[in-house]
Amino acid sequence: MDIDLEPATGLLTELSAARARSEARETDAMVRYRDAELTRIAGLERPIQRQLEKAAISLDIAAATGMSEARVQGRLAMADRMRDDAPCTWLAFRDGRIDLERVREISRTVDILQRPESHLRLDQRVVAYAESHTPAELRRWLRQFVDRVETDLALERAERARADRRVDVRHGEDGMATLLASLTSPQAAAAMKRLAVEAKAMGADDPRTLAQRQADLLASWLTNNEAGETSIHAHIAVKLSAETFTGAKDGFAEAADGSWSCPASWILNPDLVANPVWHRLIVDPVTDDVLAHQYLGRLAPETLKLALLFRDGVCQAPGCLVPADRCDGDHRQPWPDGPTSGTNMWPLCRRHHILKGHRIIQWILPSGHTVDAEPTHRRTPESPPSAKEHRLAHLLAHR
Repeated sequence: MDIDLEPATGLLTELSAARARSEARETDAMVRYRDAELTRIAGLERPIQRQLEKAAISLDIAAATGMSEARVQGRLAMADRMRDDAPCTWLAFRDGRIDLERVREISRTVDILQRPESHLRLDQRVVAYAESHTPAELRRWLRQFVDRVETDLALERAERARADRRVDVRHGEDGMATLLASLTSPQAAAAMKRLAVEAKAMGADDPRTLAQRQADLLASWLTNNEAGETSIHAHIAVKLSAETFTGAKDGFAEAADGSWSCPASWILNPDLVANPVWHRLIVDPVTDDVLAHQYLGRLAPETLKLALLFRDGVCQAPGCLVPADRCDGDHRQPWPDGPTSGTNMWPLCRRHHILKGHRIIQWILPSGHTVDAEPTHRRTPESPPSAKEHRLAHLLAHR
């Protein structure tokens, strides 16, 4: 039986937009009720009565909404933070253009940023990105934004966090325990890459799952007294700006798939990196590098596969964050009409590769727009709101 998917997906898009508007109306109503109650309470004569009635505001809202008091207080704190420091984003939320989940992520970043000019820059750019990307993509974008606009403060936080590295064990039920290691991201990435490579190298005859092999390998490495060189070297790529690489400016190194970043000094210092082979990619701070190599065969050679992995980082289907080293190299225009080159190839996870190959998939962005299977646009659109519009939004947010 054929199923007409267009009305169904259209309905889902409408319901998603309605949910976002409902979340915004609920939050706005909570803020307005709180503000009205504070105005009323300010007119009371007895201080103890004012104190008690202020404390009861969150309880009243919780009773009306079915939330806990802690959740209500968190929602109100988020709203105050957004109204004061990211008013354009708050108005976009009130209009239902972005949902509560995305606003929470943005609010956490506003709380991390310490400079007013950083709040302004975030408010000018984040709505356009949040409207067309998934929460996971937005979360990575926000982390990268913090690293770039307040690099000095982020570097200080990273060094304090590195000083607190440690290992803990939590014993649980059924004879199992959880080993928790707080490591630098380069160390953790190198360890996981080596575990993945060596677990796969055990071969198909091993009856254990890949996860079981990795767990057993880690336990063996930690409990074996013999020390030696890593038997298998894995490739790990990080991106550095030209200024950071030359030492002209302090900055962060970012994993090719965007999943983590660390102070560039940790990568540039050979004493702080582990055994796997590290690739330091120097990128222009404004434009992306473009691969110009072209090959006549259908299958991409290893050098091109590595280059695609480092360039794109993750599966290029919108919202998919499967690392590129677990993806297939796909020809955007099928071979032989399309060449085996960097401009015509991209990584697609096996699932999206199969769907694209059977011509039954189109990219449906979080905004609801349907587009052909083309590279996702991961940059923020130009022409963000001006500083004057930001000030006007601040006035409107407090109306």
